Amino acid sequence: MKNYSTVFLGLVCVALIVTLIFIKSSDNTQHTSDVGVITGYSNQLSSVEMDLALSNGRMIEFSNNLDQCQSSALTFSNQLNTARSNLDLAAGQITNLTGQVASLQSENQTLSETLNRRVTDLTNQVARLTTQLNLTATNLDQADRQSALLDNRLRRDVAARLVVEQKFYNPVALQEQLDFLKQNPDQKVTADSIYAGLDLEVTSNSVHAISPADSTP
Repeated sequence: MKNYSTVFLGLVCVALIVTLIFIKSSDNTQHTSDVGVITGYSNQLSSVEMDLALSNGRMIEFSNNLDQCQSSALTFSNQLNTARSNLDLAAGQITNLTGQVASLQSENQTLSETLNRRVTDLTNQVARLTTQLNLTATNLDQADRQSALLDNRLRRDVAARLVVEQKFYNPVALQEQLDFLKQNPDQKVTADSIYAGLDLEVTSNSVHAISPADSTP
């Protein structure tokens, strides 16, 4: 009986040893697996850390870019405000220039109308002066003709006066004239008869000669 117990205990010990060996082998395998898993997780963690570092770098770069963009946007906003101010100023200048152009056009139209009226007045004055010159030329021609007639008549009258003077100093001729006046007392000497004899037309303000063609024969 004691031998059976010893054998049984030996078997149990063997079984325990085998179990321990199996467990140890399993533990080693699990440990190896766990080490591999841990190593993988560690590698993944390192990769994640690297990615995180890269992400942080990119975030910093993005933040810097964002700051630059904000600075550029602020600069652009300032430029836009400046451009709007310049545009408003240019619009005001255009409005002023438009007003000046309209004023100049109005003044130009007024000057043009004034110039046209002046030209018309000068044209009318030239026409009147031309008419007056023509009338003056006509009057000068008439005055020249009358002067020629008066000169001719004066010469005739001077000649007739000389003849009368010769008769006055001739006793025979003077006696004949006295006898004629005694026989014809109605032959009175008047101003009209004298002017008629001189072929002159006398008015209240002018005296001009009558041409031989106009006088009564």
